[in-house]
Amino acid sequence: MKLAIVKYNAGNIQSVLFALERLNIRAIVTDDTNEISTADKVIFPGVGEASTAMQYLRERKLDQVITALKQPVLGVCLGMQLMCAHSEENDTNCLNIFDEPVRRFHLNKTHSAGVKIPQIGWNKIYNVQSPLFEGVDQGYCYFVHSYYASLGEHTIATTDYIQPYSSALHKDNFYGVQFHPEKSAETGARILENFINLV
Repeated sequence: MKLAIVKYNAGNIQSVLFALERLNIRAIVTDDTNEISTADKVIFPGVGEASTAMQYLRERKLDQVITALKQPVLGVCLGMQLMCAHSEENDTNCLNIFDEPVRRFHLNKTHSAGVKIPQIGWNKIYNVQSPLFEGVDQGYCYFVHSYYASLGEHTIATTDYIQPYSSALHKDNFYGVQFHPEKSAETGARILENFINLV
């Protein structure tokens, strides 16, 4: 099986690669459009800022390649947000695979002093409803983010932080997770394995 990790100007690519290696899964890290298009599975990771990431993707026509993929694709963190329609982060038009907006968390006077932006740390995913979560009824995953995808028709997992939001999305061959499976211990490893085993 050929597994491609999309290489672009966003962090956490190396940690995804290491997580796959721990599962004895080999992957290539590439921005070559042909390598990505001909892979059996594609992971679209990312940590960073939406507008500069989208600019990089457009300059290299990776935006066109990603949206045209027919094989299973997994977006992680910023990768998932970029697969949505629009992000409030610097008013960024994204790939529009998922018709959900990405908004910034906002605190108000009703929130406790311990609630901070960004959300950093472990939080529970629930209402999971996809083969991506086979064997994971609910679990704790690791999050680092200030922006979130709203709940909508493509939501396949929910997390509560300030308000409920989509911690995972699915449409056709495209999947996205807001958390970092590569940093989410056994739960994250199972989710990565489930993605690799998707037909």
